[in-house]
Amino acid sequence: MSVMRHASVPGPAQPGLEGYRPVQTIPATQRVLDSGDLFTAGREVLIQHAEEFYRLRLTRKGKLILTK
Repeated sequence: MSVMRHASVPGPAQPGLEGYRPVQTIPATQRVLDSGDLFTAGREVLIQHAEEFYRLRLTRKGKLILTK
């Protein structure tokens, strides 16, 4: 993913970046899923990939952990 600067919301206090904040651009063909939609029923979801199952967990600190 590329990062570009967008002049709208003040960003971090770094020299030369006044008035700018980093913005992630997402290709139009990329599907975006909101993590809030994934964890509506709890803090863990199972993902099946081919014949394998993976567990995606949401930690107390809001981090994501993917395990096989």
